[in-house]
Amino acid sequence: MERLDERKTKILKAIIKNYLDTGEPVGSRTISKYTDLHLSSATIRNEMSDLEELGYILQPHTSAGRIPSDQGYRFYVDNLIEEKNQEIASMQNFVIEHTEKMEQVLKNVAKLLANNTEYAAMITGPQYHHNKIKFIQLSKVDEHQLLCVIVLEGNIVKNKMLDMEDELEGEQILKLNILLNTSLNGLSIEQINLGMISALKDQAGIHGKLIGDVLDAVAKAVGEDEDLQIYTSGATNIFKYPELCNSEKASEFISAFEEKKMLASMITDKLENNDPGTGIQVYIGDESPIKTMKDCSVVTASYELGHGVTGMIGIIGPKRMDYEKVLDNLKNLKKQLDVIYPKEKKPTDGYD
Repeated sequence: MERLDERKTKILKAIIKNYLDTGEPVGSRTISKYTDLHLSSATIRNEMSDLEELGYILQPHTSAGRIPSDQGYRFYVDNLIEEKNQEIASMQNFVIEHTEKMEQVLKNVAKLLANNTEYAAMITGPQYHHNKIKFIQLSKVDEHQLLCVIVLEGNIVKNKMLDMEDELEGEQILKLNILLNTSLNGLSIEQINLGMISALKDQAGIHGKLIGDVLDAVAKAVGEDEDLQIYTSGATNIFKYPELCNSEKASEFISAFEEKKMLASMITDKLENNDPGTGIQVYIGDESPIKTMKDCSVVTASYELGHGVTGMIGIIGPKRMDYEKVLDNLKNLKKQLDVIYPKEKKPTDGYD
C-alpha cells in the first residue's frame, strides 16, 4: 500500500469513523465538518478522488458518498494497532523512568534522615493496595503466543505470556482489546464477578478460552505481592552511643538493619494492620517489634501518596534519642513527599 500523507490519512480516518457510526456513504461536506483540517468541500473531494484511485475508498453508485474498501479498513486497523503499541511503549518508558527516579529519591531521603538525626534511618518503596485495572493490551508475539500487558492503577505494569491454540489476526486481537478495555477498565478484581466473566466469554465467541486466560492473568497480576523495597542509611551511627556500641549488641543491630528481613517483617505487619496515614508511632525498648532492637527506640511514620499507595519511614536510635528532633524531621519529610509526589499524580512501581 502506498504511504499516505497526513491530510489523506486524516480524511480516510474520518470517512471510516463516520461510516462505522452511521453505515451510510460519506460525502465531502460531512468530512469538512468532521475533521480539524479546515479544508473546503472542493479540496476534500479532490483528496477523496485520490483515495479512490489508490483503492482505499469506494463509491457505491454515482452521486453517492464514499465507503471504505477492504484496503481502507486494513490501513485503519494497522494504524490503530500501531497507535496502541506506541501507547504501551510510552507507558513502559514512563514506568521505567519514574521508577528509577523514585528509587534515587528514596535513597537520598534515607541518607538525609540519617545525617540530620545522627541515627539509623530507613524508608520503604511504595506499596499498592486495592488496585484497579487501568488498561489491558494484547499483542501478538508469534503464531502461538500473545503478550498480555496489564496496566494497574498507579501505572504498575505487569507482563504475562499467553498461549494460543489458534493463530489470531490483527483485527481479531484489536476486537478482543476493545472488548476487554470496554468491560474491565476501572474495575478492581473483586468487582469482576462470574456473570461478567461469562458474558465476556460469550461476546468473545470462539476466543472465550483466551478471555478466560487473560482474566486469570489479571487476577494473578492484581494479587501478586511485590518485593518490599527498603532503603537504609546510617547504621554505623549507633557507634556514637556507648549503650549500643558493645560488640554483641552492635553486631545484632547491624545484622538486623542491613539484612532487612526483620525490618521487612515489621513494616509489612504495620502496613497490613494499620490504615494509611495513621501518623507517627514510637516504640521504646521492649515495645520494639524487633527483639534485637530492645535497647533502642524505633520511631515510624506511614506516608500515603494517594490511590492506595503507602509506605513507611523509620528512625532507629538509643532510647535517649532527641524525640522532638526526630518527630520534626519525619513531619517535614512527609510534607516534602507530598510536594515531590502530589496525590493527584500516581507514582509508579514497575518492578515486574
